[in-house]
Amino acid sequence: MPIKIALFASGSGSNAENLVHYFSKSDKFEFPLILSNKSDAFVLERAKTLGIPSFNFTKEQFLDGNEVLVFLNSYKIDVIILAGFLLKVPEVLIKAFPDKIINIHPALLPKYGGKGMYGDKVHRAVKDADEKESGITIHYVNENYDEGSIILQVKCLLTKLDTPETIAQKVHALEYEHFPKAVELIWG
Repeated sequence: MPIKIALFASGSGSNAENLVHYFSKSDKFEFPLILSNKSDAFVLERAKTLGIPSFNFTKEQFLDGNEVLVFLNSYKIDVIILAGFLLKVPEVLIKAFPDKIINIHPALLPKYGGKGMYGDKVHRAVKDADEKESGITIHYVNENYDEGSIILQVKCLLTKLDTPETIAQKVHALEYEHFPKAVELIWG
């Protein structure tokens, strides 16, 4: 029986789409729904193109967690993957899915993590600090932003010529290559 994965995203959803495509010929994983906290998130358009039901909820609904949990249970979800999802996961969901919620972060945690550190803000901070490397961190989700146990980190080298935009390109390439592999590593 395939593992049923709910994808959560707040933005464009490129990582969610990449995961769906990567596992499209696999019988190990199924993606019955994509959820977002933003009604105008492009991930909802990607979901339509992929033929996957998508739903959005308010921040209040998500932070309460109970309504979202009932919804996830109605789809018999086994695992939650945060793919560019910006809200802190409420305790009710963490307890309902122990070690079954993972996140991808566009930096080498514990550096450049925490509330408000996402997307271009991370890449700008990495550049401003004149870091020699950046990368991705895939980790379990706990009750604190970006503090769950690390599953996988992958690094890329940076040069003085890198800009926040080129850092983002390098990091996105790592995300697309390694996020599906991490999912296989954990649940494959």
